[in-house]
Amino acid sequence: MSDKKTAATAEKKKIKIGIIGTGGIAHAHMRPYVSFDDVEVVGACDIVPGKAREFLDKYDLQKAPAFENCKDLVKNVQMDGVSICTYNTTHAECTVAALEAGVHVLCEKPMSFTLAEAADMVKASRKSKKILTIGFQPRYDWMRRRVDEIIDSGALGKVYYIQSGGGRRRGIPGGTFVDKEKAGYGCLGDIGCYSIDQCLHAVHYPKPLTVSAIATDYFGKNPKYFSGADTFDVDDFSVALVRMEGDVTFVFKQSWAMHADSLGDTLWLGTEGAIKIASGFNEHNSPSRYMFYTDVNGMQIDSVLEQSVPWGVTPEKDVFAAKVRDFVDAIIKGGPAPIPGEEIIYNQAICDGIYRSSKLKKEVEIIMPKLD
Repeated sequence: MSDKKTAATAEKKKIKIGIIGTGGIAHAHMRPYVSFDDVEVVGACDIVPGKAREFLDKYDLQKAPAFENCKDLVKNVQMDGVSICTYNTTHAECTVAALEAGVHVLCEKPMSFTLAEAADMVKASRKSKKILTIGFQPRYDWMRRRVDEIIDSGALGKVYYIQSGGGRRRGIPGGTFVDKEKAGYGCLGDIGCYSIDQCLHAVHYPKPLTVSAIATDYFGKNPKYFSGADTFDVDDFSVALVRMEGDVTFVFKQSWAMHADSLGDTLWLGTEGAIKIASGFNEHNSPSRYMFYTDVNGMQIDSVLEQSVPWGVTPEKDVFAAKVRDFVDAIIKGGPAPIPGEEIIYNQAICDGIYRSSKLKKEVEIIMPKLD
């Protein structure tokens, strides 16, 4: 085969990717895409005039067209998949538009703003028979996966109580993160959904039944702590009690700002053992220690889970890149979705319930929508 034919064949095999929304998080998608030999970024869009063009040019993609509307992108450019990197309240409309056009979707977190929107996304994925995966890159963390494996092995017995931990002492972002019209949620949608996924993916997302929650904005609205206090209109702290199927209790806590170094540790309590992830003392309360507790022959055993990596194993150094690579591989293999919308809709149901309960100031019931 000639060099020209070989090059043409290789070009045909490339997965064609588009980017919808070209703000800050889009770069975390684009950098891996342009590094993959089997991927070609073929277009982008952003509602801000000229922004998508500037974004593409930054990565020397002058030939890739730029648009200001996601529907124009999916209509005019042949693509295998897209990354949805828009602000939260447009995740659903952009995702549905892409799926209806026959394009696989990697959507950034949170999945959407409302539970109804998340249901529309899953329905569109099922109808189109295209992948819908949600961008929870912490799942690719080495120790996170080890904890999931231990819990999944049954070593804890029946898990009956779960609590999230961590939280930021100071860490209120700006821009669209604190604009309710664009973000929908504040801290809850930014880092809270990560906490929910960490806690509940390990136990296969029991169905949530009720939520009783409180959300506050004491720090975001105070110019002493946040320079954009006059326009801040989302939550900076929330706490919730979630009752779940199988007599599982989930206590959720998350914060962008507070007068403490942590909201506590992440914890799974089971009938045969427990795991605790101790929060470290830094801005983002990164894990400092992983503990496993159980009884052996009548003795109470406390074990430290070593964060060392076995010989010959290379952990993911860039979890964002791993997330993007997994999406590309799923397209190549024809599925399944690495982090399926059918699973993350339970995460969205809890976020939706926390939001509604905090607004109504009472416990609310979670009714999962029919997806057929």
